[in-house]
Amino acid sequence: MKLTKFSNLICIILFIVSVFASTTGFAQWSADIRHTNNAGFSFTSGNNAKNIEFSGTSNVHTVWYDARFGDTEIMYKRSTDNGTTWEAVVRLTNNAGASEMPSIAAFGSNIHVVWQDQRDGNFEIYYKLSTNHGATWSGDERLTTNGATSVNPSISLRLNVIQVVWQDDRDGNNEIYFKRSLDNGITWEPIVRMTNNSGSSTSPSITTDSGENTHIVWQDNRDGNDEIYYINSTNSGLTWAAESRFTTNSAASRKPCIQRFYTSGVGSLNVVWEDDRDGNYEIYLKRSTNNGSTWEAIQRITNSTGNSFAPALSVSPTHIHLVWEDNRTGTYGIYYNVSSNSGVSWASDLKLNTGTAVARYPLAGFSVNKVYALWSDLRDSDYEIYYKQNPTGNPTGITNINSQAPDRFSLSQNYPNPFNPVTNIEFSVPHSGLVNIAVYDALGREIETLVNDELNPGTYNAAWDASGYNSGVYFYRLTSGSFTETKKMILVK
Repeated sequence: MKLTKFSNLICIILFIVSVFASTTGFAQWSADIRHTNNAGFSFTSGNNAKNIEFSGTSNVHTVWYDARFGDTEIMYKRSTDNGTTWEAVVRLTNNAGASEMPSIAAFGSNIHVVWQDQRDGNFEIYYKLSTNHGATWSGDERLTTNGATSVNPSISLRLNVIQVVWQDDRDGNNEIYFKRSLDNGITWEPIVRMTNNSGSSTSPSITTDSGENTHIVWQDNRDGNDEIYYINSTNSGLTWAAESRFTTNSAASRKPCIQRFYTSGVGSLNVVWEDDRDGNYEIYLKRSTNNGSTWEAIQRITNSTGNSFAPALSVSPTHIHLVWEDNRTGTYGIYYNVSSNSGVSWASDLKLNTGTAVARYPLAGFSVNKVYALWSDLRDSDYEIYYKQNPTGNPTGITNINSQAPDRFSLSQNYPNPFNPVTNIEFSVPHSGLVNIAVYDALGREIETLVNDELNPGTYNAAWDASGYNSGVYFYRLTSGSFTETKKMILVK
């Protein structure tokens, strides 16, 4: 009898601990924050684009399109304190045509935005640049010139190499097209046609890495129904490998999103999409751990009675963040899941938006230790942009540990050393500027980029998770302006 009472007590304690832990996990996310407030609707672009980006250690940039001026225009808003406060909305376009579907990318102090624009009678792809973290912007630049419809742009960035993809029906049906700039948008190379088939190729998504690898996915109905296709380049889009078909089923596989995971091995990639092979739309994932040379079996991420649509990925130095829209409760809401091991396993689904209003078109992003989710929400009678943040979403990464300006650059020995599998690298920056910390293997090949951004003066810590690497000697190098320093570290498993 006493044993039974004791067992019951243990069960009660475990239940309370479980509830507390669950509540704590949910409480890490902030309340929903209204980002726009105007009489016209405001929309995010959807999963193949990015509407939230980060620069420096504290700048957050958001773009969207809204109808407050009658027709749709591209709008921009930034925070210089990591999302605590926001500056006034900036109108990036001003013309009589519809400007929609923006996508944003950042490197250092340079912020790049592309979008589709109807000012010329048909939709064309336009581009805009800020060289000072979004304080001021260049004029609009038209990237496409044809009588067809060019829409759904997606942008990616490596150093000063800008790469843009979109869908275009100039050849009678929708095909995927590509354009790049090698000099930070000053000049642009000719357009390259990526696909050539009798079907419709749409919804492209692009990602690049710290080397010269570029990866593109899209949906394609050349086989009678929509399937997911993939293509890659190892020289920043100069030449391309043969395309690969990712899905093979009689269902519709649509709206892919691709992102590279930066710490689980060289060139680890994750692709997500929506797929109704199981009777209703669910989110599926496919990943590669060798930079796209081979791909693992498809993994089903969601399993609900409703439909799961429009997945979007964002990768941090330690986690993969996944958001999507889902009507499992009868109304479209925003859901979130996270993987801490490069997509091998996932946590439980978490509904992010509160209330019962329709919420759609989510996107995710991360900055230092925070994770952000951004979406369009109907709770205010018309669609407005909402977001929320999790200040503990990335437990490791780049951390500012002292904002006082040091006298000189310094790069400390990593600790612990030897290590398994995570080590910390402390470094000091005496003045604002572009800082790069890269990891190299014993043969001198760059395998990771831990820091590649404009930092303010201070002392920082960068954590490296080497769980995807073998034991051995590795090197890490800090470069900023004319300063460079390299140190050795040892991974022991």
